[in-house]
Amino acid sequence: MWTYQGKRIREGRAWKNADGIQHPTSWGRWSDAEKVAAGLVWVDPPALFDNRFYWDANTPKALDDVNAVDEDGNPIMENGVQVVTLGLKSQWKATIKQQAGGLLAPTDWMVIKASEVADYSVDQATLDYRASVRTASNTIEAAIDAAANHTAFMALFDAPMVNGVLTGNAPISNWPEGI
Repeated sequence: MWTYQGKRIREGRAWKNADGIQHPTSWGRWSDAEKVAAGLVWVDPPALFDNRFYWDANTPKALDDVNAVDEDGNPIMENGVQVVTLGLKSQWKATIKQQAGGLLAPTDWMVIKASEVADYSVDQATLDYRASVRTASNTIEAAIDAAANHTAFMALFDAPMVNGVLTGNAPISNWPEGI
């Protein structure tokens, strides 16, 4: 991207230099030499990255939990317990558990009522749905645990496509249809 005195100059927009000279919207058609002569500097744009998996374009987030240490390599303790920075796997398994709980919550009252009221029972469709949510949660968590590296972990977020058409859910979000 082209910059002038550290500020990004957008193509198709006019800009003023430090001397107050207004440059036209057509400056983008100038040669690189003309741009440099006008004081513009080319700066490579920042690399794009997926912040779900990377801290920056070159630094992946840890998949596994990491024991926190200080600058000397000594364990960081809090109330006598080692501080642990959760990795992506632990973070996403917690998210999956929350999602499963959210899917089960609307029918929790039925299960509670059935345990408290002798002549009340939960219909089979609801029981089957609840079982399929728990099974899906276990399957997703197992897939998270099985991811051996970032590539495998990131693949859990890819929905299947055929000829550009979505054909299913990404493994990380393969939940049963609601009842």
